[in-house]
Amino acid sequence: MLLSSPSRRTPRISRRRKAALLASAVSVCLLAAAAPPAPLGIGDRLYPHLGNPGYDVASYDLSFTYPGSNDKPLEAVTTIDAWTTADLERINLDFAHGTVRSVEVDGRPASFTGAGEDLVVTPEHPLSQDSWTRITVRHTSDPSPVKDRDGGWVRTSDGLAMANQADAAHLVFPCNDHPSDKAMFTFHITAPNSYTVVANGVPAGADRVGGSTTWTYRTQHPMATELAQVSIGRSAVLRREGPHGLPVRDVVPSADRKALEPWLAKTPDQIAWMESKVGAFPFETYGVLMAQAATGFELETQTLSLFEKNLFTEAAYPKWYIESIMVHELSHQWFGDSVSPRTWSDVWLNEGHATWYEELYAEETAHRPMEERMKAAYSSSDRWRDAGGPPARPKPPAPGQKIGIFRQNIYDGAALVLYALRQEIGRPAFERLERLWVRAHRDSTATTADFVQLASTVSGRDLSGFFQTWLYGEKTPPMPGHPDWKPLAPLAAAPQRAKR
Repeated sequence: MLLSSPSRRTPRISRRRKAALLASAVSVCLLAAAAPPAPLGIGDRLYPHLGNPGYDVASYDLSFTYPGSNDKPLEAVTTIDAWTTADLERINLDFAHGTVRSVEVDGRPASFTGAGEDLVVTPEHPLSQDSWTRITVRHTSDPSPVKDRDGGWVRTSDGLAMANQADAAHLVFPCNDHPSDKAMFTFHITAPNSYTVVANGVPAGADRVGGSTTWTYRTQHPMATELAQVSIGRSAVLRREGPHGLPVRDVVPSADRKALEPWLAKTPDQIAWMESKVGAFPFETYGVLMAQAATGFELETQTLSLFEKNLFTEAAYPKWYIESIMVHELSHQWFGDSVSPRTWSDVWLNEGHATWYEELYAEETAHRPMEERMKAAYSSSDRWRDAGGPPARPKPPAPGQKIGIFRQNIYDGAALVLYALRQEIGRPAFERLERLWVRAHRDSTATTADFVQLASTVSGRDLSGFFQTWLYGEKTPPMPGHPDWKPLAPLAAAPQRAKR
């Protein structure tokens, strides 16, 4: 994710590994029948009520019917296939913005109620640990804005798109809304024939019946809920070929296809550039979704990155900077999408790497020296840490500002950590680390500790002390190789900005 401004199936993760993550929270799942329904959560430090213990989602099957207007809710059916990781008398799903019509568990009606931002389901019979279960929820999906919340459905001038980071997928569909529980996705979207629909993954049919068409898409790799994307609009889909025959498809407003084509034509070379740095593109397809909406940010939704159309049509930023933003979101396909954060405190691994490759691309293609930007970032780093916390321990978001973790400390501040690491271990070791990182954790999740361990292995020495100060220290450590770099003194009351 990036603010639009210069200031900004290989095997799934094992059930055992996920169960270990949830172990501390599983006990709350063993609810007595008489206990009142309550919102749960897996205890994420930044979003304590996000996600739910007791099960591991294998797949989502999402059906939406778009009425041709953003003023009405979409009728929807969400089907979740999951393994239980504990004995469950109730199942909590994250869902906060829609009307639930009915719920079935394994084909039998189940009772349900709301608790906080959870949908609490009580099946006819308790579920035993290590059992396969199917949960079907018939509901509405409401595109109207939610007070004090960003994300979920994004209204465009001609339809809808999604922006679910960090905790807004459950405003669209019932789910286990935490990146630690990645799953396969199938989308069925029915819309009037005058609309074009595109979603994550690859097309699996478009069935026209009367005045409407049902479009089906499937992912071929697991995905976090926050990365789901559905575009419904009067759109053109432009296709081209990327490196090694990779299918590239872009989605743009039909009226703007010619004007936007020069920008879209850059994507194959940008993919090739990223592959030269970290290895093969990790997914089945890629493309850019240019939406007619004022979001104020760009977003790395898996295989189909979301951009504001006006970023490319208004002369607000130089050409080299816009191209670097495209690479920022592209690089997230490796860092954040394929390798997802185990907890939201690990988000620096997403944004730090995306900012790193954004800057490196600008250096190599537009002669914008990375060292200059890193020196400027070093000067501001103490202020960023004071305002938002150190890169790997960001301060929790303020009430009503759930995207508030996206501050400068996890963008340029985290990229500064990577620069210090390259200075510390040398360029060859650093570049080898980057390739090994995305290969070792592809289609999975990873933590800061995993990165520290791999970096130590690659460099041949214990780097835990180095990372402790750079990732968790209140003050910015001295920069290796640049003893003359000095941080500015923290401001007495540094303002905090929500940044996406």
